[in-house]
Amino acid sequence: MVDWNLAVATAIRLVRPGPEVSRDEARAVVAELRRHAKSSEEHVRAYTRMIPEGHTPDDTPVLVVDRAGWVRANVAGFRELLAPLLAKMQERRSGTPGAAMLGAVGGKVTGVELGMLLSFLASRVLGQYETFAPVTRDLPGSADGGGRLLLVAPNIVHVERELEVDPHDFRLWVCLHEETHRTQFTAVPWLRDHLQGEIQSFLAATDVDPSTVLERLREAAQSFAGGRPEAEEDDGGRSLVELVQTPEQREILGRLTAVMSLLEGHADYVMDGVGPQVVPSVAEIREKFQQRRARGASRLDQALRKLLGLDAKLRQYRDGERFVRAVVEEVGMDGFNRVWTSPNTLPTKAEIAKPADWVARVHRKTDS
Repeated sequence: MVDWNLAVATAIRLVRPGPEVSRDEARAVVAELRRHAKSSEEHVRAYTRMIPEGHTPDDTPVLVVDRAGWVRANVAGFRELLAPLLAKMQERRSGTPGAAMLGAVGGKVTGVELGMLLSFLASRVLGQYETFAPVTRDLPGSADGGGRLLLVAPNIVHVERELEVDPHDFRLWVCLHEETHRTQFTAVPWLRDHLQGEIQSFLAATDVDPSTVLERLREAAQSFAGGRPEAEEDDGGRSLVELVQTPEQREILGRLTAVMSLLEGHADYVMDGVGPQVVPSVAEIREKFQQRRARGASRLDQALRKLLGLDAKLRQYRDGERFVRAVVEEVGMDGFNRVWTSPNTLPTKAEIAKPADWVARVHRKTDS
């Protein structure tokens, strides 16, 4: 169904080259990122009061990678996460005439398309906590199949140069954000399984009939091309990713969006909260980074972001950070940390927008 090797080859062939650095400079950047990742752990745990039990840093490796390494890691992750869905689609297709030939051709087409998508993203991601990272020869993961932390060195260097900020402060600032994600999953044992269950439910709800998927894609493409003047009002400005979903998937997506807003907003809140103590120029970095987010890039870049739903991810940072800040101001850090008690104490999508509703629901129940 997907030629994964072709996806990797395509992405690596098309990805933009990174910034020019000497070999010695590259070694120094890698070494510093590793040091910052290690020191960030102590800062994040002290600030969040989230202490993983029976967990050591070695349980979730920190890998400093280039853009090609990020591509390989994400293809491996996609391959593992999508395996049940692709097996289901393969089984459905196996009974149709010419299935083998169609599968071979379709797998290559899908591989090229996935590679093109990853080449676009590979130059933009600064870091990533891979929750469902498989263990591979090129990119080792945790022994129990858990997560690993990726830091994309060329992208970090590119952004720090573009923003003209102190590189040492910026690297630590990025590590604080990504380390917060690692702490979230290592200190909250049920979170990984819960998120995986939601994603698998989302994939299981996929309509695997090719003609139906094609029809949805066609309608989505027409709406973005202006083929339906009423589309913008009807779909609420949804991305292509959302437009091809079933109603059941949209319901699951609402829950996933709330969780991701919480995780991303919490990481942003922590990186700025810890920042003044250990990152002298944090105020300047945050201001310039926010301006960069708001400014966007070329019209093509903006169109792709809309198409892929990346604008929604930027809203997750902003909305989630507002939620965390409002809750901490109301009930303190320990009160906020009740969010990690169980899936039932996670905020809903509506509560992300109205933090007081979450405080009333969770604290009223637990305090009564």
